[in-house]
Amino acid sequence: MSEEYDRTTDRLARALGWASLGLGVAPLVAPGAVSRFCGVDDSAQARGAVVLVGVREMFHAATLLGSRKPVPWVWTRVAGDIMDLTTLNRALSNRTGWRRSRVATVTAAVVGITAVDLYTAIRAWHSERGHEGPMSLHAAITINRPRQEVYRYWHDFENLPRFMTHLESVEMTGDGHSHWKARGPVKTVEWDAEIVDDRSDELIAWRSMPGALVGNSGSVRFSDAPGGRGTEVRVNLAYAPPGGRAGLAFARLLGEHPEQQVRDDLRRFKQVVETGEVVRSEGSPEGTRALRQAMQRPAQPVPM
Repeated sequence: MSEEYDRTTDRLARALGWASLGLGVAPLVAPGAVSRFCGVDDSAQARGAVVLVGVREMFHAATLLGSRKPVPWVWTRVAGDIMDLTTLNRALSNRTGWRRSRVATVTAAVVGITAVDLYTAIRAWHSERGHEGPMSLHAAITINRPRQEVYRYWHDFENLPRFMTHLESVEMTGDGHSHWKARGPVKTVEWDAEIVDDRSDELIAWRSMPGALVGNSGSVRFSDAPGGRGTEVRVNLAYAPPGGRAGLAFARLLGEHPEQQVRDDLRRFKQVVETGEVVRSEGSPEGTRALRQAMQRPAQPVPM
C-alpha cells in the first residue's frame, strides 16, 4: 500500500479520537441529561451505565490521539460500538412512544458511527497486510562455559521453557521435530517445528511447520569467545506476530516487548548454564515484576 494510503488511514484514526473526546464529555458531565435524551430510564443504574460509556470514550480518545501509531486502537472503538448496539437493541424492544423513537434515533446514529469505525479498521488492516513482513530479532551474549556444554543444553529443546518465560513447554516428537506451547497476549498458542540445520557445537536452526498460527524460524550459533572467556551465543529469530502489527501493539501494551524479551531470555540462559539457577534480584531480567516472577519456572541443574 502507498504511503499516502497509510497517512489517510492515520488521519481517519485521529479524527475518530477527536470524535471520542467529544462523545465522552457529555456522559461524564451530565449523565442524567444524556440518559433522558437517549430515551432510557433516568435511574441511578442507567446514569452509571452512561458514565461508563463516557469513560470508555475518553480511553478511546487517549489511545487514538496520544499514540504515535493510533491505527491499531480503532478496533477498540468497533468493540465499543458493538456493545452499544447490543444495549440499544435491548432497550428498543422495551420502549414505547416517544422513548422508543429516541432510542431508535440514537441507534441509527450509532450504526452510522459503527460503519465509519469499521471502515477505518478494515482499511488499516489492509494497509498493514500490504507491507507487513516477518519481524526479525537478534541478540547475543557471552557465557562462561565450554562451547560443547552450552550447545548440548540448548540442543535439548525441552530445556528452553526453563529460561524462556513465554514458553509453556517444548516436546521433542522425534526425527528433529518438536511441539511448542507458548503464552500469547490472549491465549496459549501451539505449533510444530523442525530442525533444518544442526552442526555439532556450532549451529542449531529450526522453523515452524506449514500451517502454524505463528510462522517462525530461528537459529543459534555457538563460537569460542576471545581470550578463552567461554562461548559466544548469537540468536536470530524471525516470526509473524499473531494479529500482525495490531497484535504486536497489544502484546507491547501488556509489557511484552519482543526485542527485550529475547535479551532477557539470553540472560536467564546464561544464569542457568553458569550457576544452575536463575538469580532473582533488582538487577535480574524481570526485576521485581509480580507477573514475571509468577511466570518464572524453577531452574534445573545443568547436566554434566
